[in-house]
Amino acid sequence: KSFIKVSSLEQLKATGTVVVSDTGDFESIAKYKPQDATTNPSLILAASKKPQYAALVDAAVDYAKAKGGSINSQIEIAFDRLLIEFGTKILAIVPGRVSTEVDARYSFDTQTTIEKARHLIKLYEAEGIGRERVLIKIASTYEGIQAAKQLEEEGIHCNLTLLFSFVQAVACAEANVTLISPFVGRILDFYKAKNNRDYTAQEDPGVVSVSNIFNYYKNSVTRPLSWVLLSVTSVRSRNSLVLTF
Repeated sequence: KSFIKVSSLEQLKATGTVVVSDTGDFESIAKYKPQDATTNPSLILAASKKPQYAALVDAAVDYAKAKGGSINSQIEIAFDRLLIEFGTKILAIVPGRVSTEVDARYSFDTQTTIEKARHLIKLYEAEGIGRERVLIKIASTYEGIQAAKQLEEEGIHCNLTLLFSFVQAVACAEANVTLISPFVGRILDFYKAKNNRDYTAQEDPGVVSVSNIFNYYKNSVTRPLSWVLLSVTSVRSRNSLVLTF
C-alpha cells in the first residue's frame, strides 16, 4: 500500500473549514491557497518594506500627490490607496473576499468609521472590485459595532475584529454583521499572564470562549447557520484550533 502525506492545512480544509490567510504577502497567499484573506496595517507595513512590493507603495504615493492637499492629508490618502493596492492584488489570487481594515484611531468614532468604510468601498469599486468581495474590518468597540450595523444596512459587509468577549459577540450578532474575528490566542495569553500558569488545550480560555460564541450563534441567531461566520484569530496551537469547533 502507498500512503499520501497530507499536511495539517490540507486536513483542515478537508473538514469543510474555510481557510483565511492573515498576511499581506502575495507569495504566501499563493502558496497556501486560502479561500479568503485578511490584512491589517501592521501586515501591510511589513509587506510594503519588501523590495518586490515597492511599485505598490510608489503607486499609492503618486496617487496621493496627484490629489494634492496638506502633507497630513496626502499621507492619509496614500495609506488608504495602499490598502486598495494590496487588496486588489490579493483578490486576484484568492477566490473569495479580502478584509480591509479601517484605521484603528477611529475605533471610538462611529461616523468617521462609516465614512472611511464607504470611501474604501468606493476605491475598490473604482478598480472594478464589487463590494461583495470586500469585508470592512472594524474594531469591536461599541462605536465600531454601531458603525457596522449601519454599513451592513447599506450592503457594505463587515468583519468585526479585536473581539475578546461573549458580550461583544452577542452585540455583533444583534447588529447583523457578516463576520466576527474572536482572538483565541490573545485570550489565552491574557489568562496565562494574569494567573501565571499554563493551560491544556481542553481548558484553554480562548477555546472555551470561542466555543461558547459559536454555540450561541448556532442556537440563538435567527439567520441561517450558513450566514454565521467566525474567523478564529491568533491560534497558538494545532490542538487549540481542532478543539475550538
